[in-house]
Amino acid sequence: MGKMFSSFAKSIQLLLLCFSLANFLDLACADPPYKGCSNNSSYSANSPFQNNLEILMSSLRSNASVSKLYNTSTGNELDRIYAQYMCLNYVTHDECSTCIKVASQTITRLCPGDKEAVVWEELCQLRYSSQNFLAHLDVSGNIPQHNKNDVKNPVQFRSVVNEALDNLIKQAASSASANMYATTEVPFNDTYTLYALVQCSTDLSPDDCNTCLRVSLANIRNCCYASRGVRVLSRSCYLRYELYAFYEGETTLQKKETEIWMIIILTVAGALLVVVILGFFLVKRNGIEKWKKENTRQLDIGPGIGRPNRCDFQIQSFHRDGLNVQESSFMALASIYEATNNFSNSNFLGKGGFGPVYKGILSDGKEVAVKRLSTWSEQGINEFTNEVRLIIKLQHKNLVKLHGFCVDGEEKLLVYEFMPNSSLDVFLFDPKKRAQLNWQTRIGIINGIAKGTLYLHEDSRLRIIHRDLKASNVLLDKDMNPKISDFGMARMFAGSEVEANTARIVGTYGYMAPEYAMEGLYSIKSDVFSFGVLLLEIITGKKNSGFKSKRASSLLAYAWPLWNEGNELLLIDSLLADSCCLDEFSRYMHIGLLCVQEDFGGRPRMSSVVSMLKNESSTLPKPKRPGFFAWTFTGHCEASASKCSVNGLTISDIFPR
Repeated sequence: MGKMFSSFAKSIQLLLLCFSLANFLDLACADPPYKGCSNNSSYSANSPFQNNLEILMSSLRSNASVSKLYNTSTGNELDRIYAQYMCLNYVTHDECSTCIKVASQTITRLCPGDKEAVVWEELCQLRYSSQNFLAHLDVSGNIPQHNKNDVKNPVQFRSVVNEALDNLIKQAASSASANMYATTEVPFNDTYTLYALVQCSTDLSPDDCNTCLRVSLANIRNCCYASRGVRVLSRSCYLRYELYAFYEGETTLQKKETEIWMIIILTVAGALLVVVILGFFLVKRNGIEKWKKENTRQLDIGPGIGRPNRCDFQIQSFHRDGLNVQESSFMALASIYEATNNFSNSNFLGKGGFGPVYKGILSDGKEVAVKRLSTWSEQGINEFTNEVRLIIKLQHKNLVKLHGFCVDGEEKLLVYEFMPNSSLDVFLFDPKKRAQLNWQTRIGIINGIAKGTLYLHEDSRLRIIHRDLKASNVLLDKDMNPKISDFGMARMFAGSEVEANTARIVGTYGYMAPEYAMEGLYSIKSDVFSFGVLLLEIITGKKNSGFKSKRASSLLAYAWPLWNEGNELLLIDSLLADSCCLDEFSRYMHIGLLCVQEDFGGRPRMSSVVSMLKNESSTLPKPKRPGFFAWTFTGHCEASASKCSVNGLTISDIFPR
């Protein structure tokens, strides 16, 4: 009977997979509702323009998981490209990220070789051009789309729509609207309510936003005012109304999932489906009970410590590196399962490229953060193994402590000390939380990061290059002391080695040294560059990537001329007015600029940096121009030496860990 239930269950799973795959292919391959190609200017294959376009598409995809509106540019002179995406404000960050990934693939497929193109997917818009369109209104090529069914009382409906949209446009285009976005719900009759939404690209001025939406409103008047639903797709704005709550109800992906279930229900007889599901859960429950009994027996090896019962090749690789089972602290899956309450939602802390993170309490009462490698994780077993090999050997107060790890079948888990104040970026880039970081706290954080990095480079028995030092990889304990984390991308050098070269570039643009981003060359000076960026971000409260100014496209490019002109105090975080010593700020900015010099040979070693931070009376050398002075990359990327693509490498959580 059990075998029959198992066979039925597998059949249903296969059917679900087939429907899901067919649905996914339909979603991925369908043309978007709006596309516009220039058709009058083109680039050739493998040209600098194409390489820049690939870099920009990767940058947009990377930022879509954290921002719904973003623009950037790269290249020089004839090969310069400007790009921007805008997700509708009501979608989640995950939906935005998915939409931009699809759009970035679609736009190059539909407009191959074009130097200018724009696509509107269901939930987002993506646009690029060889001409600078940022902050410029463009209403050419507006496309109104409408429901073929009209309302029964068009005169009354027109009046309701006109008044609702007029009020929305005023809200979105007001100077007080940060997102240039507004929605409304207006009763139409006893049966229906009108739901309307307007949104502008935030690089527009309020007047241009108003103009764009007014033109869209005129487009509706000319074609389809009496339709039950209308949307206008424009290069600079978006307008839509329906007689259902489209921005509160199901998204496109959710609707597709509903359709899949309807097909399954209609295909599989109801009675058979009930029998199969009941049988499946009976078998599953028996399997779980058996698994718990088997894994509980492992706990007699020690308090919360066990031996992995599968994946012997990983264990052997740890032994080859000189790690034995006792040193490596293999932990039983059952003990982690118990500590996290079966990875319950109430213990969920956040999610990153590695996978989800859960809070746990071990049997001895110790609080931990458990990083659970997802089966789809782009970090993968190699980076998991690399992180364990390295961090298990490291002991420093400014490095996050690894309590243990587990390799059991498909489960790969890292168990770290719990950091109640989450990561530095959560405080530093939030205007309200940043107020908790006074000058002395920031100085303590900078010095702690410097000492932790120095330990990696010179003071440990290994020479380690972190390769992804950034604000989200600096965790804060209960006293706001910093601890460097995420060693999945780190590299270990032999005693005489000072640098290496790779064709697989991993890290985060904005923190990445130019010689590494451009040539794949990394050394301890690569980490020094990242530290310099981080130092400048901490004292200014501004993020290097995505920095907006009329004078420069990055924090580094903005800080350099100010320092040369003697106006560096213009960059001081306004929240530090009461706690910061101005001379000390200038000195720290000077040290930061020394660390981010374009020539890596001129950057100081971390031992010198720690000394400069400590000795206020020492004379500092004059820094030279920083790397990426004229332009900047943004985003979290993995790339070959000439191509950048999306890669979620590390965890950047927004909750305490």
